[in-house]
Amino acid sequence: MRRRDFIGWGASAAASVIARAAAAQDAYPNRPIHVIVPSSAGGVHDVIARVWADRVKSALGTIVIENRSGGGASIAINAVAQSQPDGYTFLLGSTSNLVMREGLGNRVYDQAKDLAAASIFATTSTSITVNPSVPAGTVKELIDFIKANPGKLSYGSGGTGAITHITVELFKQMEGGLDIVHVPYKGMGPAMNDLLSGEIALGFVNITAQVIALHRSGKIRILAVNAPARLAAAPDIPTAIEAGVPNFVSQTFFGLFATPGTPKAALDRINQATQTSWSDKGFQHRLIESGFEPMLGYGPQQADAYLAQEIARWAPIVQKVGTRTQ
Repeated sequence: MRRRDFIGWGASAAASVIARAAAAQDAYPNRPIHVIVPSSAGGVHDVIARVWADRVKSALGTIVIENRSGGGASIAINAVAQSQPDGYTFLLGSTSNLVMREGLGNRVYDQAKDLAAASIFATTSTSITVNPSVPAGTVKELIDFIKANPGKLSYGSGGTGAITHITVELFKQMEGGLDIVHVPYKGMGPAMNDLLSGEIALGFVNITAQVIALHRSGKIRILAVNAPARLAAAPDIPTAIEAGVPNFVSQTFFGLFATPGTPKAALDRINQATQTSWSDKGFQHRLIESGFEPMLGYGPQQADAYLAQEIARWAPIVQKVGTRTQ
């Protein structure tokens, strides 16, 4: 091979390698995406994460769900915040782990520096739920029973500072300082197990299809949903407002967040796959029937703005309740 031809071949080969590398980068994702859920399996965070993963897998490929509970969500949040900014590690962020903890004494993260939003895609409402052994068929009867038995009932939450904790503390305060013992768990999955067994008397659990099914079967009793209006999935259950607790609304959003520096193209790709799969009317109906409300149009920019809005809305409530992380 003549030198001139060799140089030409070498340049062509180098260009080919660069082109293949560029194509590989453009073909995001080209390996499994990991979604870290800051709670144990079986809870509402785990449920919606798996629903999302199943829905977008045709567009994004393999999605690996990792449950990392404990540390007031700091274990999961720090794992994501310290991950490589390559678009392959995301946090299943929610009101509990991103909004409530922002108003607590010990901050787990700094929104502006530690996380970058990709998409917010669903909400669900908390509920006032009791074990069937509790002699209360209404919220008023529950309040009367608690007042008649101060310090004798316990409630479970998904952890100190979670929405399932703050909401109960707000309820206690609004009703004149009810005396109920708090039992924090590493996620609502274990708390639900103890609620079913009667180890704890009540919990303000997030509504899912499983929770509604347990209510229908009589294994638990949902006295009210903490939503602005009755749920399509359970129209027979009153709202807390209807049950006599004015302005009592407590809902959880769910979305995906990555470490700062993650390529915008990756965040946009996650959001695009979410929006496309979430826009199917049949799927939306199934999601609503499962107790979730789909959120459309909340990409990176809108999700950041929504998160800031929720922090501003809940911060005075959290501070008023006076909770501090342990």
